[in-house]
This record gives sequence, C-alpha cells and structure tokens, in this order.
Amino acid sequence: MLRTFAKSALLMAALVFLGLTVRHLGLDSLNEQWIDTAVRGQGLRGEILFIAMGVLAMAVGLPRQVFAFLGGYAFGFVSGTALALLATVLGCIASFYYARLLARDLMKRRFARRIAQVDTFLGRSPFNMALVIRLLPVGSNLLTNLVAGVSHIAALPFFAGSALGFLPQTLIFALAGSGVNVDPSLRLSVAAALFVISAVIGARLYRQHRQAAQFESALAQDDQEQPHV
Repeated sequence: MLRTFAKSALLMAALVFLGLTVRHLGLDSLNEQWIDTAVRGQGLRGEILFIAMGVLAMAVGLPRQVFAFLGGYAFGFVSGTALALLATVLGCIASFYYARLLARDLMKRRFARRIAQVDTFLGRSPFNMALVIRLLPVGSNLLTNLVAGVSHIAALPFFAGSALGFLPQTLIFALAGSGVNVDPSLRLSVAAALFVISAVIGARLYRQHRQAAQFESALAQDDQEQPHV
C-alpha cells in the first residue's frame, strides 16, 4: 500500500514538474527565432541547451520532425542530424522509463488491451518491430514510448531499433532545415523523396513480419491439430 502511494505521489509530482517546466520554458515557442537567440553561435552551451530542450519536447509529445528541422537550421545538416537524433533517443529513453517505473499500474488499468497488443507485436523481435514503427510516418512517438515502457519488452533492443528507425526522418528534416549550398527546391524535393522511401521500407518490413507471424501461427495451429501417437 505504501509503495503504491509513493509511486502515485511521484507520478503526480513528475507531471506537475513537467507542466511547470513546459510553461516556464515556453516549448511552444521553439522556432527559428529561438534558435537564433539562444542556440546558434553559443558553442557547447547552445548544443547542450538544444539537446535538453529536445528531450523535454519529446517528453510532452512535440513532433520529433520539427526538432530535426531546427537542428538542421541551427547546426547544419551533419551536426544537426546528430544532435537532433541524440535528443530524440534520450527523450524516448526518458518517457519509456517514466512509464515503466512510475506509471505502469495506472496505464495497465486504463490501456490493458493496447498494452497487450504492443506486447504481442514488439515481443516477437523488439529491435525489428521498433524499427518498423519508427520508419512508418504514423502514430504518436510519445504514446509508443509510454506503452512500450509499460509492456514487458526488453529496453535495449527497443532503444536500438528506435534509434535506427528515427534516423531516416531525422536526416530528412535536418536536410530540409539546413542551409546547405543547394537550391531550396531541390533540397526539399530530395527530402520528400527520402521520406517516401523510408515510409515504403517501413511498410514493407511491417508486411514481411506480419506474414511471418501469420505463418508461424498457422504452423502452430496445424501442429495442434495433428493426431498424437
């Protein structure tokens, strides 16, 4: 009883702290003007601030693509991609463990069916399934992190698959936001093409794993129906 109360208290305290932090820092004002004022030209301090704000942005569900765009705008294509990817992965880890350590009981009561589906989907191969989810341009990044944290999947394969799956869209939006010496229309066209390619790869991987799961299920059912001698 005391342990449950302590977890609930920590959960509420974390939510209040996060809400106050978001309000104080003004995460809704993350744009090129903020980059110009607080990040660009600030050296290591600007990079650390960018990563910290990225982790907070991921924790409240802001689109990771927007932050990748800002990373390209602030630091250029290569550094912007690396820093935005680091912030996104750290945000994934933070929200995953927030759910696993504090919100597990609450989310299990409210989203039992969804969590069971995620356990079934991710449990077969956490790395590959996380990769598929991140490549597809659908769903909520934050909700995926939270539900995965509440599930029983192993953390490290999920993080590794997520990081690799985050990379294509991070590259795409960092390229779109960067000031590389390429015609803007060409740069956006390349970014759009890469986006479509990554989505197609994700959809194809999803179909392959779905077909494999159906095949395994059919084999298991056939085995059960065989007469035992």
